Amino acid sequence: MKIIDKTIEILIPTDKLLSRVQELGAEITKAYAEAKEAPVLICILKGSFIFIADLIRYIDLPVTVDFLGTSSYGADTKSSGVVEITKDLSEPIKNRDVIIIEDIIDTGLTMDYLIKMLRTRGPNSIKVCSLLHKPSRMKVRVPMDFLGFMIDDKFVIGYGLDYAQKYRNLDYIGVLSL
Repeated sequence: MKIIDKTIEILIPTDKLLSRVQELGAEITKAYAEAKEAPVLICILKGSFIFIADLIRYIDLPVTVDFLGTSSYGADTKSSGVVEITKDLSEPIKNRDVIIIEDIIDTGLTMDYLIKMLRTRGPNSIKVCSLLHKPSRMKVRVPMDFLGFMIDDKFVIGYGLDYAQKYRNLDYIGVLSL
């Protein structure tokens, strides 16, 4: 979907985005090729739902999927720093290999919280796959085992990322000028 809007600058076009998602799928396939059990992909809602839908098509091994809802932005463009769980997992992850699928890591605060919280549930391992990372905003160092793109400190939308619940349906990553 190409929404023509002079307030949106395309940062990562559709073809480049999908090519990198395909590469991430291949990286995950290679990393878990010898796994005895299918890894659990945990999609962090709402922003990661389009990313995971495309990503799992490029993972050439059995996987299971679960969803975890979080909120730390509300309708703002900066994180409040307080992580709220809005939807919990539907299945236990004890003794499972877990891959957290995230749309963007900027400060690292949300991911740090999620990793610590999920570790208390007894998984074998936790890895992180993030489509985007803003290194200049990092406050807490977190692992990024599979990373799509590093970007500058700009507010991005599209491909699941939103501004006040809008623009998720763009098929590219754009920068919104407010």
